[in-house]
Amino acid sequence: MKLKQYFLTSLILVCACLIALPNAHAEIVEGKHYKKLDNPQPTEDASKIEVLEFFWYGCPHCYSLHPHLKTWLENLPDDVNFRYVPANLRASWIVAAKIFYTIEAMGKTAILHDSIYDAIHRDKIDLHQEPVLFDWIEKQGVDRKKFENTFNSFSVQNQVARATQMARQLQLNGVPALIIDGKYLTSGGMSSTPQGTIDTLNALLEKVRNER
Repeated sequence: MKLKQYFLTSLILVCACLIALPNAHAEIVEGKHYKKLDNPQPTEDASKIEVLEFFWYGCPHCYSLHPHLKTWLENLPDDVNFRYVPANLRASWIVAAKIFYTIEAMGKTAILHDSIYDAIHRDKIDLHQEPVLFDWIEKQGVDRKKFENTFNSFSVQNQVARATQMARQLQLNGVPALIIDGKYLTSGGMSSTPQGTIDTLNALLEKVRNER
């Protein structure tokens, strides 16, 4: 009797696993969950899979995706390189791009990246207005003068120009946009939830690994 119960229990478990498998390994569909870029771009390190997140601090969808992406980054695969890239799809987005490259140049990304998102979306502070931005930066304990000088530096302007060119070459028309290995794109608009975007990202990484 015990042997019979054992086999019955095992059979139930196997059936449950088979039912769960399609959901656990659901295939992504080109044109629905992601698209292949018409103009693939070279990556910085061909030995690793590059993931770029094009974002804008003022974008509510980027803000929603950010905590999920941050959690994903805590266990970044060894074969993956990740970079944030501020998108410049409109002239009004330039200030946000300059903010990002300024905090990056000052080594403050880990401290301020989340806070900038929260200030704009949670606290409703318009950091795209430079006087407001500089006042807020000072309140975060950052050297205001150094921030202003870096913000207006040629180096930051050059990085913003490069980011603008990248977005143009990739023909981006919205954010958040994730570019995988320079040839695949998925975005918040292609998934019903932020976690769905992360799931598609993971599936695309596996796709690239298999192709390699």
